[in-house]
Amino acid sequence: MPVRTEVELVLLLVSPRHRYEGRPADGALPPAGDELPDRIELRAGLGIVGDRYFAARAHVHASVTLIGLEGLEAVSTELGGVAIDPAATRRNIVLRAADVEALRGEPFSLDSGDGPVRFRGYRPANPCAWMDHEVAPGAFRAMRGRGGVRCDPESDGVLTLGPAVLRTARPVPITALPITAAGRGPIATT
Repeated sequence: MPVRTEVELVLLLVSPRHRYEGRPADGALPPAGDELPDRIELRAGLGIVGDRYFAARAHVHASVTLIGLEGLEAVSTELGGVAIDPAATRRNIVLRAADVEALRGEPFSLDSGDGPVRFRGYRPANPCAWMDHEVAPGAFRAMRGRGGVRCDPESDGVLTLGPAVLRTARPVPITALPITAAGRGPIATT
């Protein structure tokens, strides 16, 4: 793919079980181990090794979710500057410096140094009512159109936190997070 964009993988999430079950008022289930690795392994057509949606037939073309950090920044601003933990969105890959929403319906690849992993973006990763409880009050509405994209890996590979290259067939808008005194916007990154 001819268009190259320098991005950053700021968070990777692998959850062996669905933690947002039942009523949000009852709270999320506790994590089953470390859900925030520095590295993830992907398998073509199956998803992220160890994740709850790996090889799940009901999640064909939706086994991996990406969300843009800049979209979460916009949600934070819309909600009055509340700090948002990107892990609370339960998206697998949090990406900085590209409009993730523009990847719907598009082929793309990510390369964090171990070779490219090819993906195809499919449908929006629409927010659910849990976002009001786990992210911030009002997040369910504010995340509409910013909830990320569900995609399917089309090749095996590894992704690691840090700098990466996004390759796309067409230019993707580049977005930048405003810099604060701490060096980042009001997003809680781990």
